[in-house]
Amino acid sequence: MNLAIFGAGKIVQEFLDMVKDIPEINLKALLSSERSLDKNKDLIATYNIDGVYTDENEILKLTDVDTVYVALPNHLHYEFSKKALEAGKHVICEKPFTLTLKELEELEAIALEKDLILIEAITNQYFANFAQLKEDLNAVGDLKIIECNYSQYSSRYDAFKEGTILPAFNPKMGGGSLMDINIYNIHLVVGLLGKPNRVEYYANIEREIDTSGILVMEYDQTKVVCIGSKDTSAPIKSTIQGTDGSLIINGPTNTLESYTKIIGKDTEEVIDLKVHPHRMYEEFIAFNRIIKEHDMDTVREKLTHSKIVMEVAEKALEDAGIKLG
Repeated sequence: MNLAIFGAGKIVQEFLDMVKDIPEINLKALLSSERSLDKNKDLIATYNIDGVYTDENEILKLTDVDTVYVALPNHLHYEFSKKALEAGKHVICEKPFTLTLKELEELEAIALEKDLILIEAITNQYFANFAQLKEDLNAVGDLKIIECNYSQYSSRYDAFKEGTILPAFNPKMGGGSLMDINIYNIHLVVGLLGKPNRVEYYANIEREIDTSGILVMEYDQTKVVCIGSKDTSAPIKSTIQGTDGSLIINGPTNTLESYTKIIGKDTEEVIDLKVHPHRMYEEFIAFNRIIKEHDMDTVREKLTHSKIVMEVAEKALEDAGIKLG
């Protein structure tokens, strides 16, 4: 994979710290703002990136770039993914894929027409721990209740309360707790159970954005509660409860470090199959394979998953009266 990176924020720094462990990924270009250009010149030297640019169109003209990783603020995902696809590049886009289902469906149509890879960077769908968790659903009997809690007081919340609206809390930029951290919980549940029958969202709203909220999803026999909070903190864990046992994820659903499998009264086992300490490693190993093999069957499968997640998020926001963008 010959990769251009659109963005230079926190998630890109995380990625760069990891990507050295995947030698098949060649870093060809980094898109920077004018304001951060000097800092990012140091960044490309540190991580052996071929060049830094402030104009995405210059990057898209590079013939040795085959893939673009869109890691910009949420409200820019659609625009820059579309530009990259129209330029004939494969696209890996950070979560949330877009702000609306319609935008995602438009990107999908372009990608499939041009026979290009389009895929969402969502860590938990690629963990070996997630694959085993899905298999272990059968061990807990009839699945009754799932509760996911990702509550982490945001370092930006105090400034937000004082009137400084940073991207994480800006509705025009696709901020809010649902699209930032609760989206990981939605991906986990949809990856396990598919499309829910009903969605409701009970949000704490300040300045037209959700600072925390409780998402309810109903399946035929399973009731799901997903809590995402940026204005409070609590122990971060998820519990999957069945008639014969439970599965307990200790920690956030975007890392899925391990989980405890409890069957009956006497059997308790900690499951940890992760292959690398960095949460982004397994997804980018998968992306490299998908692009190398031009695996469009997997692309279609993952796009179907992402569209269900986007539909859930869209219904939740509508239910709470929140408008993004």
